[in-house]
Amino acid sequence: MPSRELPYPLFDADNHLYETEEALTKYLPEKYKGAIKYVQVDGRTKIAVRGHISEFIPNPTFEVVARPGAMEDYFRVGNPEGKSRREIFGKPMKSIPAFREPAPRLELMNELGIAQTLMFPTLASLIEERMRDDPEMIHAVVHALNQWLLETWSFNYQDRIFTTPVISLPFVDKAIEELDWVVANGARAILIRPAPVPGVRHSRSFGLPEFDPFWERVVHHGVLVALHSSDSGYSRYVADWMGVDQEMLPFVPNAFRGVFEWRPIQDAVAALACHGAISRFPDLKIAVIENGSVWVGPLLDQLASIYKKMPDAFIEDPVVAVKRCIHISPFWEDDMGKLADLIGVERVLFGSDYPHPEGLADPVTYVDELNGLSEEHKALIMGGNLARLISA
Repeated sequence: MPSRELPYPLFDADNHLYETEEALTKYLPEKYKGAIKYVQVDGRTKIAVRGHISEFIPNPTFEVVARPGAMEDYFRVGNPEGKSRREIFGKPMKSIPAFREPAPRLELMNELGIAQTLMFPTLASLIEERMRDDPEMIHAVVHALNQWLLETWSFNYQDRIFTTPVISLPFVDKAIEELDWVVANGARAILIRPAPVPGVRHSRSFGLPEFDPFWERVVHHGVLVALHSSDSGYSRYVADWMGVDQEMLPFVPNAFRGVFEWRPIQDAVAALACHGAISRFPDLKIAVIENGSVWVGPLLDQLASIYKKMPDAFIEDPVVAVKRCIHISPFWEDDMGKLADLIGVERVLFGSDYPHPEGLADPVTYVDELNGLSEEHKALIMGGNLARLISA
């Protein structure tokens, strides 16, 4: 049972499932059968993407996982004792059916006091960056994953678990086709990587007019767009500074990377504002998930300054556009009151990141961080805001 019952329903903006080994392979077209493989390295199973072994997720089978909320103390008080990452994570656990299937997950949600949730895949975040030079392959692998998600979880399980299929944008016509397919199969929210969109010749911003037909279709369907933390390709910039050539390793501490950890989401939201997408489509509903909120104030200040100097570069005040379209699920350790003052309490979303170790073992305790807010505002953040976005 949760630590306590709240007088309003909880709608968690950030839950995760753990994929099985067939999630990325079962529905791959014959042409791409070798793109994703599971291989043995020194007695451990690793995932190989196009022949390259990835350490992005150290245990991609998820047979053994870190305990939910294992890093709560780390985020609450830091690491004054200088513990190793293994010591911080503590003893792992065997994966349970609730991490793999919707029916047992629903039972676990009942125990945790969660009424509804967005459900994000975990392996999806490694796909696009490792295939960025082959956009056709990206679309094929993403669709294969979405087929598995639909078969295993569905995109809307009993109006309580809303699994987010992935939409990749390299070819706009294919993105629209995928969008139409997932919506026809019940999707109420979609997952888009906050990063430049790979292309045949070069990458580009998804805020540019080239993508307007896609955003127009998103508005037509009324689906929520989730920008969840991912491998956005910024490890290439870390590599330039550090003189190394390696993929993003999110579970390996890197102080330099931590300095600009939220730069990808800041750039993604800035692109939507500066390149006009959220002004040309003011009814877009965008939720920023698992990216914290420390970047919000600096970005709004920068946009205000630029708009003051170059108003002709914008369709409208970009700060107004961001505050209208962008909703944010802050980390529990962020300053919730400050964020509510910045963007409006109706734009703040509760997200526990369950069952990841960085999240909360008892999601309902998120409410304990909403100090100084009224019960009405707590009810909005803990579920009312996201319920409105999903139902609209």
